[in-house]
Amino acid sequence: MLKFNRFAAIDFETADYGRDSACAVSVVIAENGKVVEKAFSLIRPPRREFVFSYLHGITWRDVAKKPTFGELWPEFRELFDGVDFIAAHNASFDRGVLHACCSIHGHTPPPDKYLCTMKLARRLWNVYPTKLSDVCRHFRIPLRHHDAASDALACAKIVLEAAVTGIPVSAFLAKRYAS
Repeated sequence: MLKFNRFAAIDFETADYGRDSACAVSVVIAENGKVVEKAFSLIRPPRREFVFSYLHGITWRDVAKKPTFGELWPEFRELFDGVDFIAAHNASFDRGVLHACCSIHGHTPPPDKYLCTMKLARRLWNVYPTKLSDVCRHFRIPLRHHDAASDALACAKIVLEAAVTGIPVSAFLAKRYAS
């Protein structure tokens, strides 16, 4: 069985093509094989333009009075204390959003050890296509796709599914699975 104590799964939704345009974030914490904490917030992005409302349903009206990433991050940052890694589906996207948002607000992102569940699904289970909805269907994980809370929880459940495969943690977090 895979050995790790604590990990975080993260998912962002963005308003526009800019990586700094996070309009929703969710973080799910798992410890010792169980989900133990969930956090979600809408975020007021730096611009009013919303290109991706058709995907996630979030509009400027929904976030106009919500905190900016800079205001919200100190509370969310604490969730990452003591994690062995951060998981995300298509981790390069979520990592890029996190780093862009931290950068423009003068915050430091958490340690840079990421696990991409999209790559993991391809290599461990040969799941294709590997959109989050496809991987969730493969494992019968409930999903409201492009809802940050549902996506982050699904990502955590994919990692927990991988934990029962018996892969040593060093291989699990090796560069070929990471982003």
